Amino acid sequence: MDISTVANVLAQRIAEAMIDGFNRHYRLIRRYGQQAKLLFESADWKGVHDAVRERIRSYDDRVSETAELLCANFGAASLDDATWQQLKLFYIGQLINHKQPELAETFFNSVCSKILHRTYFNNDYIFARPAVSTEYIQSYPPTYRSYYPVQHGLRRTVRQIIADFDWQRPFEDLDRDVDYILRTARKRLGDWPRAEANAQIQILHSAFYRNKAAYLFGKAINGHDELPFAIAVVHNPAGKLVVDTILLHGWLISVLFSLSRAYFMVDMEVPSGYVAFLRSIMPNKPPSEIYTMLGLGKQGKTLFFRDLKQHLRHSEDQFIIAPGIAGLVMLVFTLPSYPYVFKMIKDVFGASKEMDRATVKRKYLLVKQVDRVGRMSDTLEFSHVALPKKRFSAELLEALRTLTPSLLEEEGEDLVIKHLYIERRLTPLNLYLDSATPAQIDHAVLEYGNAIKELAIANIFPGDMLWKNFGVTRYNRVVFYDYDEIEYMTDINFRVIPEAPYPEMEMSGEPWYSVGRHDVFPEEFAGFLLGSPKVRSAFLKYHRALLDVKFWKSAQDKIRAGHLEDFFPYPEDLRFCNAFAAG
Repeated sequence: MDISTVANVLAQRIAEAMIDGFNRHYRLIRRYGQQAKLLFESADWKGVHDAVRERIRSYDDRVSETAELLCANFGAASLDDATWQQLKLFYIGQLINHKQPELAETFFNSVCSKILHRTYFNNDYIFARPAVSTEYIQSYPPTYRSYYPVQHGLRRTVRQIIADFDWQRPFEDLDRDVDYILRTARKRLGDWPRAEANAQIQILHSAFYRNKAAYLFGKAINGHDELPFAIAVVHNPAGKLVVDTILLHGWLISVLFSLSRAYFMVDMEVPSGYVAFLRSIMPNKPPSEIYTMLGLGKQGKTLFFRDLKQHLRHSEDQFIIAPGIAGLVMLVFTLPSYPYVFKMIKDVFGASKEMDRATVKRKYLLVKQVDRVGRMSDTLEFSHVALPKKRFSAELLEALRTLTPSLLEEEGEDLVIKHLYIERRLTPLNLYLDSATPAQIDHAVLEYGNAIKELAIANIFPGDMLWKNFGVTRYNRVVFYDYDEIEYMTDINFRVIPEAPYPEMEMSGEPWYSVGRHDVFPEEFAGFLLGSPKVRSAFLKYHRALLDVKFWKSAQDKIRAGHLEDFFPYPEDLRFCNAFAAG
């Protein structure tokens, strides 16, 4: 057997081992989706949160496991360039009839990044571009089911749709809930339209699980009209199932997939089919965000980076330092034509920050593992990102070289950033308040305090509560985005400032009482939050309780007692228990 034949055999064996590693990974991902249904049925909410945390870690574990196997068993680290190229071709052959080819390509890239130098990160060696189409991949059972109300009647059809999810827990009154669904739909549509020949309801086969709710996603088709919808199912206080609402506006459905919320768990044989269906009801939602919210974060990152590179090819503006007050821990920059910010951990922190780089990374990982309750932006974490140096403003380049030199490599025309977080760009709350009308200030301050209260109930203390660390979304919702000082609520010691032994001590610049690392004095919040008269009155109107240690200790008591608050990612007045309270 000649050398080239031996190399081909080796490349084929490595390709087979690599696809085996991916298949093991995706079997585990599907198992989490299947487990989510059982956890929902048994109301094991702690189990839900544990599963979310475990699933986040599982991808990196499988990638490392596969890379180590390839190096130990096949000497992958010492392969020549030609064998690596042949390996990719053999791997493509493994994907011809695969159900998740796009995910398998990304897995290949991840494993290669553990073995190869970044100079190999081009389409000759990895999947810089997709090689296998995800169109029309057949799934069993099919990605979505179709129902025909003309044949069976609308009420019976809607009831059957819900019953077909076969939850092993009874509904309190499914017929009543079906009536609420139909009444809500009639209110949205007015008179029922005449049924066309193609009238049908399509619904994704698997339910989506998050926190304490299950969601069904579908669309009603009639002639040329399509009406997207999402149905939320929850447990009532007695432990029976109820339909909580139906959402019939695209933007409300899109909010369910906001990156400020926890990821869904869902069992999908062909994830690209689910993404294509969801994009048909949320056409403005990028595929990268949908994959991320489906718990396939690495695929979301792959698509995001391809989109970013494509945007750079078709734009000319420069990366600049992000507007606003500079942080003590992060250097933040942005590309004005692209709706994201890029965050790098500085080499040296401000004097008041007693932490290191590893601590900051742990805080950002914590955010991905907890219920963000719609109040914390998700982050995409990247390593060794090469960007064209000419696209960086002179001011930003100087700041990078001064503040983050350990994270930079300059290779020819590229600037390589060794570690980077990317978040969707929001309007900093302090800048928003500077130019807001009185009505906008009132609403923003209400939202700010609600964000802090909801995070507290979800066991998150923001740490640094300054206005600049919060942002305003396009839906005028206030979201937290600076995580270097967050802590679990249960780790904080909320205290009342003790009375001074004698009055003169209160005039001193030094405290007359000891302060531990996790000690927090809520009455001090007013000093750094309420300096502006135009926000003070709104804050005291809505959130005076935040200045009182009793609120914080009460929240801690509920958490320690095991109480898990319900958070609904849609307006309270759309919940059937409120909309039909009198009926």
